[in-house]
Amino acid sequence: MKIVIPGGTGNLGAVLERGLLAAGHRITILTRNPMRPNHLHWDGRTLGPWADALDGADAVINLAGRSVSCRYTREHLDEMTASRVDSTRVVGQAIAASARPPAVWLQAGTATIYAHTQGRPNDEATGVIGGGEPDAPAYWAESIAIARAWEAALAEADTPGTRKVAMRTAMVMSPDRGSVFDVLSRMVRCGLGGAVAGGRQFVSWIHEADFVRAVEFLLERGDLAGAVNVCAPHPLRHKDFMRILRRAKGVRFGIPATRWMAELGVFALRTDTELLLKSRRVVPARLEAAGFQFEYPAWEAAAGNLASGNVSVTERTLAA
Repeated sequence: MKIVIPGGTGNLGAVLERGLLAAGHRITILTRNPMRPNHLHWDGRTLGPWADALDGADAVINLAGRSVSCRYTREHLDEMTASRVDSTRVVGQAIAASARPPAVWLQAGTATIYAHTQGRPNDEATGVIGGGEPDAPAYWAESIAIARAWEAALAEADTPGTRKVAMRTAMVMSPDRGSVFDVLSRMVRCGLGGAVAGGRQFVSWIHEADFVRAVEFLLERGDLAGAVNVCAPHPLRHKDFMRILRRAKGVRFGIPATRWMAELGVFALRTDTELLLKSRRVVPARLEAAGFQFEYPAWEAAAGNLASGNVSVTERTLAA
């Protein structure tokens, strides 16, 4: 397939490009800073020559959006919203202007759209959007508002000939430098891989190989549209998630952190505690109902594979 990936130069884009190229697809990346022959310049806000790449493409996978790993200041929250909504709108405009529009548009989204909860898992049909348990800080509603605006921009796009999928994606676990898994692994190696704030909050995740395979599945399944949770079927509590990661890394102990210790840590890292403390208990009901088979449904096997650094295993999984 000929696939265009706006915003494809971040960690998630690198995972997807690597996997889709290994599967034989042709990839064009839209980026503000073109560095390679398959890169085209765009600003993420306005139509330009880049739009020609969508005309005749089989699919577009929009990953554009400012990183959420930052302090949640008003300025940063506004940037997160604008980068997601503006890029989604302009991709929709480019598709609408195409003589031969892509058959499918996969739009990045987030599992953060669901409520902070320790209880029933959130699936696409019955999951609770926003809100959650009383210990959720009021400002976490900002992230949910961004997620909803992101999906609304996709829904509002006037592209009747193109199937649209909103991918509510959990944390994608990849050994790449700077990824979530890399950051957590470095914390574990430094002895800081204990539970945070008691560790009862749920972690939803997906192995990079399954993420790429799920994207291919969604590209091919013409009967799937709308919101789809892209995550492994077995979320687990943070304390168990970190215990399994420590074991995979061969580290016997991790210093636990209280909530105020976490606040100090994320302040030093210039990020926000929501990324650690929000309980994301999300399950992939639509993927599983459609017959998608996970290579790594449980964290034990996924962590072991990623910790081994055995990239060839991941590449063989993707190729299969």
